[in-house]
Amino acid sequence: MFNNFLKTNKIAMWLLTVIRVYLGYQWIEAGYHKLTGGFDAAGFLTGAIANSTGEHPAVQDWWATFLQHFALPNVDLFNVLVPYGEFLVGIGLILGTFTTFAALMGFVMNAAFLFSGTVSTNAQMLILEVLVLVAAANAGKIGLDYFVLPYLRKLFHKKDAGTQTPAPKQPLNVKRTA
Repeated sequence: MFNNFLKTNKIAMWLLTVIRVYLGYQWIEAGYHKLTGGFDAAGFLTGAIANSTGEHPAVQDWWATFLQHFALPNVDLFNVLVPYGEFLVGIGLILGTFTTFAALMGFVMNAAFLFSGTVSTNAQMLILEVLVLVAAANAGKIGLDYFVLPYLRKLFHKKDAGTQTPAPKQPLNVKRTA
């Protein structure tokens, strides 16, 4: 019932727009500060790896292994992906363009930050992103998705229409035996 409310209700559409713009602002602000103020994820990654040891580790061992053996050696890649990813997620959510995808990418980043031991607003944002994800297209109806999604459906439907084979015709005078 709640799922249907989020996906179809006009009141939900307006509430989701407020949530979407709030989330977008949070993401744009975080990404903008990283883009303009310089960003190096090495310290964050090193700290997360260090928080995987001790009596009450904040970071699980499997995640620390990923950070140590993949993320930290590729920190230059993450130094680009994180700020641009945050900024682009924010733009997508504020403009309501590819809203579900933007919310999914925000969800992935928030989960990664939480796995790395940073709570801050990540848990709150994660919950709000789940609402946007569950609502799907209704979350972007007051936004550019209102125009973009029908255009893409029409564009892909034209391509699909040419590749489908028609169903074989049944003869009209077929005797059936019982």
